Amino acid sequence: MTTGSRRARDRAVQSVDRAVSVLQILAVRGPCGVTEIAGLLGVHKTTVFRLLVTLEGRGLVEQGPTRGRYRIGHPITELAAAAAKHSDLFLLSRPVCQELAQAAGDTVSVSVREGRDVVTVGQVAGEASISSVDWVGRRCPLHATAAGKIFLAHPAPDRYGRLPAEPPRGRRLERYTARTLTRQEHLAKDLAAVRERGYAVSFEEYEVGLVSLAAPVRALDDTVVAAVTLAGPAFRIREDTAPALAALLVQAAARISWRRGQVKRG
Repeated sequence: MTTGSRRARDRAVQSVDRAVSVLQILAVRGPCGVTEIAGLLGVHKTTVFRLLVTLEGRGLVEQGPTRGRYRIGHPITELAAAAAKHSDLFLLSRPVCQELAQAAGDTVSVSVREGRDVVTVGQVAGEASISSVDWVGRRCPLHATAAGKIFLAHPAPDRYGRLPAEPPRGRRLERYTARTLTRQEHLAKDLAAVRERGYAVSFEEYEVGLVSLAAPVRALDDTVVAAVTLAGPAFRIREDTAPALAALLVQAAARISWRRGQVKRG
């Protein structure tokens, strides 16, 4: 990296750091003007103004009835609500996940979909777990993980009721191991099986030696809002042992769904 590019990178990082500080000031103090923010940060007013213009352009800050005084924008509250929702989801799920982890012996986690990835929002390790890998916050591909397949098999409509478009036919998916499903037609067949049996499986498709099973967590309207995953080593979760473990997993996912408000039938 050249000296010039390194300096440009450092300036960009500094700008991001200052932008975060601006948001923190507005969160604590409420509506503020450029001069007030500049004084609190110890930087020139021109710098603060440029930051505010950029943040305002993305909706992260907005000007109130009094022009020149900025406040936190609505998207920030949506982001905060999403974070709280994910946290509340795992708090609600944790007792069930702990029971499942104790019964199965392996790691149980709860994941949500974020765009083209699946993100783990909570995790409980079982007594038989041989790995201390913390998956919380980690982003993983949809097509190569059991949790991701749950979301692909049960796509949620957007706010306008439209389902997400399918990837173009013929385009290969990214390969992570020799067992990753990279052809669209193979993945489509696997997703049909997920819908039929009620759970998804990833046999070493994302990491060699790792097997995961996942089942859907549903909302009141039956929309899939999360996935519960049971993951462990391939020598313990095998094709002959997976169905029994999956039965426990599906039952746990149903209990979490009921705790979230889904109607319990029967």
